Amino acid sequence: MSAYEISKLLGQVLSTECPSREILEHLANKWSILVLRCLSDGVHRFSELKQRIEGVSEKMLAQTLKMLEQDGFILRTVYPVVPPKVEYQLTITGSQAAEKINYLIGWLERSLPEILENKERVAK
Repeated sequence: MSAYEISKLLGQVLSTECPSREILEHLANKWSILVLRCLSDGVHRFSELKQRIEGVSEKMLAQTLKMLEQDGFILRTVYPVVPPKVEYQLTITGSQAAEKINYLIGWLERSLPEILENKERVAK
């Protein structure tokens, strides 16, 4: 897709042709949100992320990290040591995305009592 074709699609997230849809799907993934939340605190190794994010499998964490790296949200640094040392950190774009995600998480946590109350009322 040419730059011209992409520019015609900007702001057209509702279109099936818009490339932002795939990125939105990647960012809106539960595991991506939690990884970006963790990395907003600083650099982490795989094992630290696995420990902090309860319920994530090694396979899912590895897939999520790879996807976020491919999209340019995180930087993976491999150190030439034995055993191998790998660290993950946010890129500038990743930091910007994490800022928005952290805002959403904050809003969700502040609104949780009302949301749970509504959920309980609807379930009755």
